[in-house]
Amino acid sequence: MGDSEFLSKAEHQEFAKRIDDENHRQNERIKSLEANVRQILSLTTSVEKLASNMQGMLKEQEKQGKRLEVLESKDGEMWRKMVSYVFTAIVGIVIGFIFKRIGM
Repeated sequence: MGDSEFLSKAEHQEFAKRIDDENHRQNERIKSLEANVRQILSLTTSVEKLASNMQGMLKEQEKQGKRLEVLESKDGEMWRKMVSYVFTAIVGIVIGFIFKRIGM
């Protein structure tokens, strides 16, 4: 074996330093990726909660819509009844007036 097959101590130290630098760089990238994964997980959890809340709100809106329909129809029924009573009273008055004029 010749001297050309072995690395000098300086070359080995330079190689080791570059490996350590690369390890440090990769460790920093991994930390950054882990932080991003945590943020994505947090965002996913928030979106799931939001979707659940929106489903609850939709159900509540449907219930309120049904109650509103019932309330609106009651007002319409009351109005129709009132118009019917007024019309019946007017017809009764007119018929009474006519009968009074003809002497009955």
